[in-house]
Amino acid sequence: MKPLYRLGYVLSATVARVIFQFRAYGQEYIIEEGPAIMAANHQSYLDPPLVGITCKNEVYFLARKTLFEKRLLGAIIARVNALPVDLTRGDLAAFRTIINLLKEGHRTVIFPEGTRSLTGQIQRARPGIGMIIARTLAPVVPMRIFGSFEAWPKGGKIRPHPITVVVGKPLRFKKEDFPVHNREVYQKISEQVLAEIAAIEMPEKRRQ
Repeated sequence: MKPLYRLGYVLSATVARVIFQFRAYGQEYIIEEGPAIMAANHQSYLDPPLVGITCKNEVYFLARKTLFEKRLLGAIIARVNALPVDLTRGDLAAFRTIINLLKEGHRTVIFPEGTRSLTGQIQRARPGIGMIIARTLAPVVPMRIFGSFEAWPKGGKIRPHPITVVVGKPLRFKKEDFPVHNREVYQKISEQVLAEIAAIEMPEKRRQ
């Protein structure tokens, strides 16, 4: 890990465990080497670092372009593998960057919903992740985050609440899954990925 990434990793893991009683399950399913997409539901600003600390090695993230306009924050997140994306335009340049990163053997975090949920419920998938899978055939590791909405909802205040990340079995796609390359096919694949995320359940031992 790069020094600043390692520092952020350690600090994030410490805060997550102390304040949010963070636990992760199914980490044996994570693809730690080579290209892979970490796909998770999105409820909170906490989600990217939560996915990051669930993995052992570095991952790359998408972040709203406006965050990079803040001098200190922008300088920091740029050094911990965050990539700017303009959510008002569905920034194709950012998608191309992710595709190149995957082709170079890196791992990226993608939220199929595109933006944080206002209710904590899983939203409709957007076609972006489907397009990236079509162009790279990178395996997808589904993850479901429980509790981050209660800990820091969109437009709300941060508060202590238990957070759990559960990892599912990797999904692998073939060229045959993309008979044509268009938005409809990408949307279908995105929905398939999100359905796998939604099907992940909280472990019984954490419910108790």
